[in-house]
Amino acid sequence: GPVTGGRSHPTHLLLTLQAKALTRRVVLEEEFKWLLREEVHAVLKQLKDILKETSRRFAVQASGPESQVRQENFMLGSSNTDQVKGVLTLQGDALTQADITLKLPKHNQVLHCAFREDKQWKMQQIQDARNHVSQALYLLNSRDQTYQFKSGAEVNKLMDAVMLQLTRARNRLTTPAAMTLPEIASSSLVKMFTPPLPGDVFANFYINLSKLCLIVYQLHLLQPNLNKNFRPAGSSVLHNPGSMFELNNQKLEVSHVHKVECVVPWLSDTLVFFTIALQLCQQLKDKISVFSSYWNFQPY
Repeated sequence: GPVTGGRSHPTHLLLTLQAKALTRRVVLEEEFKWLLREEVHAVLKQLKDILKETSRRFAVQASGPESQVRQENFMLGSSNTDQVKGVLTLQGDALTQADITLKLPKHNQVLHCAFREDKQWKMQQIQDARNHVSQALYLLNSRDQTYQFKSGAEVNKLMDAVMLQLTRARNRLTTPAAMTLPEIASSSLVKMFTPPLPGDVFANFYINLSKLCLIVYQLHLLQPNLNKNFRPAGSSVLHNPGSMFELNNQKLEVSHVHKVECVVPWLSDTLVFFTIALQLCQQLKDKISVFSSYWNFQPY
């Protein structure tokens, strides 16, 4: 008697475990369905709200009936040099005015130049970042509150697409374009100033994180006897003194570099928004992966 009872015991245990596993599975399925039906949409709403705020920062709309894009003035300068100073006017994604004062020892004078009236300089980084935010919003808006997600994989696919746009937007602000010195020299920016910049002075503007930066390069001709050491510099965001390049059959070298910058507060906001939005996307993906790792469940 007791021996057979002992033998049936493992089967009994197995059935109990199976029943428990089944109950656990039913509970998990219900939780997962709830996640797909309710929680995903709650996260999407949060994301939409954050990205609408981000879009508003990029549009920089002034309040009022005329609703022009607000003009903001920024003082450029640095504590350790007064050789380059300036005031920049940023309107959305364009520098509409620049008023620059250069104290360059070689010229032994103070140069004062500004943008020509008919010219503005498009900040491509801001424009691109804004376009990526719009694209992310478009993806989120394509799934309204009534949309029923069918699987975790579908949610992940949407999150990945949104995260890609947000990462690209952030990278446009954190990673300025690298340029060669001849590219900077032939940039149309150089031709925008009145009076024109001296021939041995180049300028470049870019965004780095939440800063608007102006770089001024002073150049000098390389002596012919130095040509044997001539090594042209490649692409860089910032070229150091000693960088060499060739332009119009002349070999030149950077003698001085002046970098001045100022913080654009609304760009700081957008970088914070990108971080929060990316975290929300990742958290939702993590929740889904908890279910997926338990089983590969397709509710339909």
